[in-house]
Amino acid sequence: MANHYKEECVVCEKTKTQGIHLYTSFICSECERDMVSTETNDPRYIYFLKQLRKVAEARILS
Repeated sequence: MANHYKEECVVCEKTKTQGIHLYTSFICSECERDMVSTETNDPRYIYFLKQLRKVAEARILS
């Protein structure tokens, strides 16, 4: 039986098991799919930009 780790998506802020890691952040598969298919004139584009700014926040790693 495979062990699936759940992580919080930086975009939708829900806990998911499948997605990608961008630097130290996790983006679920659904959000990744939505982001790459969203046009720049779509209102959701601004939301995605706002959420992705969290990736650039400085984090202290020990």
